[in-house]
Amino acid sequence: MEVELGEPGVWGDPASAQKLAQDLNRLKVELSDLSSLESRTRDLTELAQMADGEPVMVEQLTSELAGIARELDQRELELLFQDPYSDYPALLGVHAGAGGTDAQDWAEMLLRMYLKWADQHQIQTKLLDESEGEEAGLKSATVRFAGPHAYGQLRAEKGVHRLVRISPFDSAHRRHTAFALVEVYPEIPDEVAVEIDDKDVRIDVYRSSGAGGQHVNKTSSAVRITHLPTGIVVTCQNERSQQQNRETAWRVLRSRLLDYQRAQRAEHLADLKGDQISPEWGNQIRSYVLQPYTMVKDLRTGVEVGNVAAVLDEGALDPFIEAFLRQEATARERTD
Repeated sequence: MEVELGEPGVWGDPASAQKLAQDLNRLKVELSDLSSLESRTRDLTELAQMADGEPVMVEQLTSELAGIARELDQRELELLFQDPYSDYPALLGVHAGAGGTDAQDWAEMLLRMYLKWADQHQIQTKLLDESEGEEAGLKSATVRFAGPHAYGQLRAEKGVHRLVRISPFDSAHRRHTAFALVEVYPEIPDEVAVEIDDKDVRIDVYRSSGAGGQHVNKTSSAVRITHLPTGIVVTCQNERSQQQNRETAWRVLRSRLLDYQRAQRAEHLADLKGDQISPEWGNQIRSYVLQPYTMVKDLRTGVEVGNVAAVLDEGALDPFIEAFLRQEATARERTD
């Protein structure tokens, strides 16, 4: 059903009306950009007919054609964001896996990589929770990413990431393999219904062990919420007060439960189709090799990058994310 912003009653729900206004403005910008692209293409066709092999004209036409091609590629990429939650903020958790201290160091390296990627894409980040490793790195951390297609892009990172390198923690300088699990959920707004029965949750408060100064360490401001039926545990300790940590933890729990429900439905449909679903922890998606050669390879799409430093130190993840989205779109077309 179409809704006009001028219809009576629309502004009775300010939040809904604001979203409609934002969607309308976004569509107007998209239509204007498409109209401009169409006009430029038409002008380019006319100029090409007049060029008659003139070198200067051919050079200008080639440059303009390359610019139009880049814009079309970007438009095509925009069409790949088909997940209904693509534009929502993303809640990304990094958890050290097998590999001891190396795995905890690896989890911290991955977190830094995602923060660098966010900087490049004007995506805002906020650390919600972290648990430091015994000797180095992190046991786990949760960060909120907010910006254009935050969840739509970062969901490509969900899965197990494997690191192979000479361990800086091994006095014998042997090669070690470490694993870390990356979880990604869309942050669900309040208007999306997620039913949580109070009797199904246990809430604990405790003193924070993370950064935050004396206030954090001296008061029981950190919050842990356990959803008993699913075993999902959410912690938050980086807000300034217990109430703020509690509210943030509830938002994260709602988001994780919705993602859990979606995964359950997907598994049920796959079972009906006879597909074999493997456990997520064993579903390694990408390998980062620093020794004996350097390479990052995505095991789902086959994309390989030799410049490991650009990936880990600069957050150059776009080739992997784009390949994942294109592969997903191709699979979707085959099943439609």
